[in-house]
Amino acid sequence: LKLRPISFSSNSCYLPPLRCPAVARLEPRDGDPEGYLIHGGRTPNNELSAALYVLSVENRGCNRKLTLCCQEKELAGETPSARYGHTASVVHSRGKRACVLFGGRAYQPPGQRTTETWNSVVDCAPKVFLVDLDYGCSSAHYLPEFDDGQSFHLALSRGDSVYLLGGYSLSSDSRPPRLFRLRVELLLGSPKLTCEVLDNGLSITSAIATRLGTGHEYVVLGGYQADQQKQLKCCSVVLDDAGIHIEPREAPAWSGEICSSRLWFGGNLGKGHALIAIPAEGNPAPADPFYLYQVSFEQEGGGGGEEGLQGCSQESTDMEDSTPLEDSEELYFGREPHELEMMDSEGDTYNEEDEEDESQTGYWVRCCAGCQVDANMWEPFYSTELTRPAMIYCSLGTEGGHWVHAQCMK
Repeated sequence: LKLRPISFSSNSCYLPPLRCPAVARLEPRDGDPEGYLIHGGRTPNNELSAALYVLSVENRGCNRKLTLCCQEKELAGETPSARYGHTASVVHSRGKRACVLFGGRAYQPPGQRTTETWNSVVDCAPKVFLVDLDYGCSSAHYLPEFDDGQSFHLALSRGDSVYLLGGYSLSSDSRPPRLFRLRVELLLGSPKLTCEVLDNGLSITSAIATRLGTGHEYVVLGGYQADQQKQLKCCSVVLDDAGIHIEPREAPAWSGEICSSRLWFGGNLGKGHALIAIPAEGNPAPADPFYLYQVSFEQEGGGGGEEGLQGCSQESTDMEDSTPLEDSEELYFGREPHELEMMDSEGDTYNEEDEEDESQTGYWVRCCAGCQVDANMWEPFYSTELTRPAMIYCSLGTEGGHWVHAQCMK
C-alpha cells in the first residue's frame, strides 16, 4: 500500500476526522470534477456531527501533488439530525440529482438521558431525507414500509432507485434479511417517493460493496452475520432495469489470521478491489496494530484469462518505513494508473510540474541562513512529514515573509 500526502486548498473549511459517516460519490458533471458527499459521523471527542461536506478535487497535477477542496453545505428545511452508521446515496431523475440519507444511530434525547445511559445510542427515526444538491433544501419523508430504524446497512443506487440491504435494528436487537427498493422521482414542485419491500435480502451488517467495471455489478464481502461472527461468504449483486439480482459468489481463500479474528473492517478501493484490516494479536502486543489485506475481484470473462475471484493477498505489514497519517488526512481519491507509478528512492527526482510556483514552495531552497536541514537526511518533526520536511510560512522579514523549515522555526 502506498500512502500519499494531500493538501487542502486555502478556501477549504476544516474537515474533522469522522468515524462511520455516510459517504456518497458524486460523478463528474457539467464541468465539475468528481467529488464525495460526507454526512454525519462521530468526532474524536465522541460527539455526533450533523454537517454535510462536499469534498472535491481542486487540482490534480503530477502524481506527486493532489489538492482537495472541502466545503460545508448549508442545509435548509427539514434537516437530518446528527447521526452515524447511516447511508448516503445519489439519485438521478428527470435531469436532476439529489442525495438520499437514511438510517443511523444517535444518542438518546437529552430529556431521556440519565447518568447511567448518558452515552447510550438509539435508532434514528425511520425517515428518508432528500437533499437538493443545488439549493441545499432538505425534506423529510415518512414511508409506511419503514417501521423501525436500521444502521450499518448497504445502500446501492442506480438511476432513480436506491436499494437498502441488510442492517441492524437496535429496537429488536436483530439483523433481519431486509431489502427495500426506494424510488425517487424529482418532479417539478415536490418529489415523489415510493418504497417496495423485496424478499431476497441479506442478513448482514457493516459489509463492503466494491463495484466491478463501469456497470452496476457489485461484490459484497465482509461484515457480520451475528455479534462478533463474521460473514465469510461473498455474493454478487447486479442492478438492472428489472431490479436487483443477488447470487452467491465464491469467497477468497481467507488467511488463517482473518478466519480466527473476531473483528475486521475495511472499505472499497474501487474497480473490484477492497481493503480489509484485522487487529494484530499476540503477547507481547505486536508493534503493528493491524494487518492489512487487499482483496481483488475480476469480472467474469475479463482480460488476462483469469475467471472470477483473485486471491486474498497480504500486501504488507512492515510499517517501519512508513509514517502514520493524521486521522483528518486519511483521505484518498482514485487516480489514473499512469499517475500512480511509484519511482524508487534512487530515481526520486524533482519535477518542476509538481509545483506551480517554485518561489513559494521553499522545499528546494534553503529556508534561512542558519538552516542545517539536509533534505536527504532528516528526522521527521511532525507525523505528517511523509517524504520531506514540513515548511511553515513566516510573515516576518522583508518581501512579505518567507518559508521556514518546522525544525528551524523559532
